[in-house]
Amino acid sequence: MDMIGAYPGGWDAMAGALGMTRDALSNRIYERKGQGILVQTAMEMQEFSGTTIFAAGIAAMSSGTFVKLPDVDHIGNEEITGKFHEIFEEMGKLSANFREFTSDGVIDPGEQESLNDLIDRMHRTMDELRALTFKVYCPETKAATVAKRGEKHV
Repeated sequence: MDMIGAYPGGWDAMAGALGMTRDALSNRIYERKGQGILVQTAMEMQEFSGTTIFAAGIAAMSSGTFVKLPDVDHIGNEEITGKFHEIFEEMGKLSANFREFTSDGVIDPGEQESLNDLIDRMHRTMDELRALTFKVYCPETKAATVAKRGEKHV
């Protein structure tokens, strides 16, 4: 429903963009009358709404994190070097937080959430670094090739 709210015009506009009535969209969203949303329809809704909500939801359900690759036209070594600096800063924060949070011998739920947030941010930064590196130095490499890399770890 967040994708519908993000689309200008809301329910009626999204239904129209998908070529269905508001009632038909509502029946699919709320799974009434034996209906449901097809993956292709969810992908269209995501594209129309300009969000990554569906992708993030699938990643979360798969115990993962969705990382939107950077969309930059003019990039070079300076931007790549900046990503390395971000990783080093984040690693320093992780090390300091780890030392602080484990000093009492227990990581409480708030500390665990803080560590998870920082580690997720580090993963995003590293994926951005990889995407920028390949975009600059491997012009034939497409974002899809970078995305396929994850399949090797399945």
